[in-house]
Amino acid sequence: MNDRVVITGVGMTTAVGLDRETSWKSMRDGKSGVRRLCGVPHLPDGLLLAATVDGIGADARGDRNFPLGLAAAREAVADSGGPTPQMITDLAQRGECLPSAPWWENLYLATPPARVANALGLCGPRLCNSTACATGTIATINALRAIRDGQCDAVVVGGAQTIHPILAAGFYNMRVLAQHEEPTHACRPFDANRTGFVMGEGSAALVLERLSDARARGAWIYAELLGGTLLSDATHVTDLSTDSTTLIELLNKTLKRARLVPGDVGYINAHGTGTKQNDAMETRGIRTAFGAAANDLCISTVKANIGHLINAAGVVELATTVLALRDGFAPPTVNLTHQDPECDLDCIPLVGRRRQFEHALKISIAFGGHLAAIALRRWSGANARSEPAPAFERRLAA
Repeated sequence: MNDRVVITGVGMTTAVGLDRETSWKSMRDGKSGVRRLCGVPHLPDGLLLAATVDGIGADARGDRNFPLGLAAAREAVADSGGPTPQMITDLAQRGECLPSAPWWENLYLATPPARVANALGLCGPRLCNSTACATGTIATINALRAIRDGQCDAVVVGGAQTIHPILAAGFYNMRVLAQHEEPTHACRPFDANRTGFVMGEGSAALVLERLSDARARGAWIYAELLGGTLLSDATHVTDLSTDSTTLIELLNKTLKRARLVPGDVGYINAHGTGTKQNDAMETRGIRTAFGAAANDLCISTVKANIGHLINAAGVVELATTVLALRDGFAPPTVNLTHQDPECDLDCIPLVGRRRQFEHALKISIAFGGHLAAIALRRWSGANARSEPAPAFERRLAA
């Protein structure tokens, strides 16, 4: 349990970029990938809004979760310095059909991660949890534990999400989806005029390994995972306790497990869906748990940029937090023009902010009462990752 665990690889595919750095630059610049949803079977074109991904093909049965997950996983493994088979990567990038799984395999939730593991030749434990919007965050906590308890030396943890007509129809009937004449303005986290979230597609993957192993092979390091906490809000399948009691306990436990005090944390990547209930409850929880230190926090969410990725949201937003630590840059909360007085924290409206923070938190709050949080430390020692130079500077250096 004393093993220190670090992140050595990051991969990401979103509606605003087909790779890590393109996606991250778009988020930093406040770009939104939300548009009217068309071409989904059984859904009228234009009825709903979503941030969808173009340029990633499907397998022969039309499944895009596997290609999305594979694209992010391969980028993360390559980024970490590990070997990556080439053939399937090229097919995915060209949008051609990938090998398909038998129809009966798609009955299992664990099929996409198993297919990714097979493509990458990963032979360790294959774990898949289904915990709604907290899935990716909880998967990362499980990966951290797997390394610390000796189950694994290194782990590829990731998630992928595409728009499914049944999921979309369910959210539509629950009346939690935002609408706006201009799609890119629809999702407005922490704003007084927020009306809900928009669905998103995308994927991310992280490579986690022991610090000692990363150092031994000379790997570049993004950040250290200090610890994570899982709790449940025993209120309702979709509603949350209005007093934020469970979230407060979650944050307190996470800080204690990471051996941090509130003043140590500089940035929180919030769940920040843009729904009335979630944003107010999350704000209350953070303000109570952090006390006076809450006034010095930078807090933002990227769901207005890339949509709510549901099962993949936690790991995509954690990857974003890792890049924020690397670059000393807190991404903006897009469309935050009239901040709700109930959401009275520094939510970084409209324009991102340069700020060198050492520690950050990622929070996930999911249907079913699943709550999860992870604490990270920016890696500043030997082999620390640095912000990539702009393209014109790279050309000059060459």
